[in-house]
This record gives sequence, structure tokens and C-alpha cells, in this order.
Amino acid sequence: MTATVRSDSFLTLHYRINALDGEEFLSTFDMSPATLQMGSGQLAENLESVLIGLPAHERFVFELEPAQGFGMHNERLVERIARAGLPAEMELKENSVVEFTAPNGGTFAGFLRELDATHALFDFNHPMAGKTIRFEVEIIGIM
Repeated sequence: MTATVRSDSFLTLHYRINALDGEEFLSTFDMSPATLQMGSGQLAENLESVLIGLPAHERFVFELEPAQGFGMHNERLVERIARAGLPAEMELKENSVVEFTAPNGGTFAGFLRELDATHALFDFNHPMAGKTIRFEVEIIGIM
């Protein structure tokens, strides 16, 4: 009997996520494969759901609409923040990802879209939000 991916499987796999225009977001195909525990949050829940039931030693490609991938782009997650309200030691560079510390000690990231003398415009959406994505996966092993 061939093992298939379950919601609690431990996997070794290669995967690639890119937009339909070819913009690549992430790929492990040119490096060591990823190892992850299903259900642990290492991979987005929506992406994990398409892996359920798949066998090892095969390659699969999924085209996922924004709602199935990283969600729709939410304009409420784009925020103009006064530079005076940002930590003085924070390095600000347009078109870069900036990490913030949440009150609970966790971290989250924002993409710095624009920067002027008084304000910074951050986008806290996932970089692939609002895009139809191509999710390619090669499952190497299932435990």
C-alpha cells in the first residue's frame, strides 16, 4: 500500500510558489528539500490542504486562485506611519521588508512601499496576496 499525505504527516518535499506571470516567490528545487510537519504552520494551511491524499515520488502542479492561495489583497493592511512613530534604529529602505515586534513579543513583517521625509507606507499583506499562484510540489518522502 502506497503512503499518502495525511493532515499529521511529516514530509520531505521540494516546492515552488510563483505567480502566473512567472514571478517566483519561493523555491526549494535548487537547494536541499524542505522537511515539515503538516498542521504545524510551516506551510500555509491552504497549501497544505492540496497535499492531502497525494502519494510520494510524484510531482504535482496546482493553480490556485487568490482565495485558495494567500488571500485577496486587503487595502486596510496598507498603512502610512509617521517616521517619528517608528523605532530610531529601524533601517528604512524603499522596496524592502521590515520586521516589527508585536506587543506579545512575536514578529511580523511589512513591505516598505514608499518613504518620504515624514512618513513610511507599509503593506502588511502577504507578497502573493491577490495573485493567482502556481504551486508545484514534489513529495520525496512521507512519514
